[in-house]
Amino acid sequence: MNALALALSLGYLALAFFTPGALSNFFGLGALLYTAFARLTPNARALNLALLTLAFTLGLQRSGNTLGLIGLVGVLVALTTLPRIPTWIRVLLGLAILLLSVPVAGFANTFVFELGIQIGIYAAMALGLNVVVGMAGLLDLGYAAFFAVGAYTWAIFGSEQARNFMRGNFPLPGEYMYLFMGIAIVTTALTGLLIGLPALRLRGDYLAIVTLGLGEVVRILASNLDHPINFTNGPQGITPVVRPPIGWFRNLMAHLGVRLDQTTDYQLFFYLLVLLMIGLVVLVNVNLANSRFGRAWVAIREDETAARSMGIPLLPTKLLAFMTGAAFSGVMGVIYAAQRTFVSPESFTLLASITILAMVILGGMGSIPGAILGAAALTILNLDVLKTFSEFVRTSFPQIPSQVDPAKYERLVFGLILVLMMIFRPEGLIPERRHRAEMEEA
Repeated sequence: MNALALALSLGYLALAFFTPGALSNFFGLGALLYTAFARLTPNARALNLALLTLAFTLGLQRSGNTLGLIGLVGVLVALTTLPRIPTWIRVLLGLAILLLSVPVAGFANTFVFELGIQIGIYAAMALGLNVVVGMAGLLDLGYAAFFAVGAYTWAIFGSEQARNFMRGNFPLPGEYMYLFMGIAIVTTALTGLLIGLPALRLRGDYLAIVTLGLGEVVRILASNLDHPINFTNGPQGITPVVRPPIGWFRNLMAHLGVRLDQTTDYQLFFYLLVLLMIGLVVLVNVNLANSRFGRAWVAIREDETAARSMGIPLLPTKLLAFMTGAAFSGVMGVIYAAQRTFVSPESFTLLASITILAMVILGGMGSIPGAILGAAALTILNLDVLKTFSEFVRTSFPQIPSQVDPAKYERLVFGLILVLMMIFRPEGLIPERRHRAEMEEA
């Protein structure tokens, strides 16, 4: 088995060098599956993962086909979940993929950078919702409202929009974005407090319905707060939103020998900024999970009555979970507004909240690597796979009516994913240890 796995990995490396493209990437995905599930020695598995990382990177750099990015995500999942791989190899390969492979591919195809940024933004929000749903067991269907509050917090003052209701030199300089990331944590946490005070006295389906309604209230306010005083510019949205100056970043990259142009400088900057935020969010999540607050949230999730009898104050503990999740979403909203330079209410619909919830369920409720995997899987599916498949269908079968365009069935695909996950793997792709133990006992 070791020899066959090595042959497959070397074969894909040769294909990626000589004939890069979709077919060779499918071969590479097959080699990755064999490496993950075959009975290999730890050293052989680590060697094959390293070779596959090199091959997927080479394929992305030479062809720009984004199936290679799916392969790199698969390697990261393997490094996270497979046993007996030395820790230093996990760390080294993980950093190589995030800091070398994706940027190299992004310079060849800037869409890779865009995918990486969107995956990071949604991963951070999925980790925030994971605190609410996965740890505390509170079903929140209006989570995109906090994303909207964070985005508008910077969009209003990082554009000329603030001139409509206050005096001052607007837009504020781009450097203020970093300050507003901290301000967004406060504003979204307060929003979570205001929404949670009436909502968290309920439980189950009633809580889900209330949070759904309150989330829609925030979106509708954003659509209608353009009169009598124009705060949000209504459904037209706010543009342009100022980006932070990155002259220092260009100089740093130049010293490292990386040449940037106008199509890649901000893409690489926001990609690395999102990676940094993901690292901080994961660090906070791990510490929260191991703290007394994390244990209290798990106790409430398992049995509220038992938690109350053990002296855990339900409402304050739930509010803390709600506010923590909201803060994660808010800070990513600021980054989203600056990266897109445009904010409108259409980005914060119910579908956005359902999408983030689907990421948490797909990855595994309560699982930190699961939430990140769910975000990566659904973001790639939505932004790349469905659209690429739609282009293939329109090109190959022009007689098919536009009503059956696969890209239009995003909600259907998400629904099918949730149904299939509940039937075949309710604990998620990377389940939390407690959930895995419960499923094994059942």
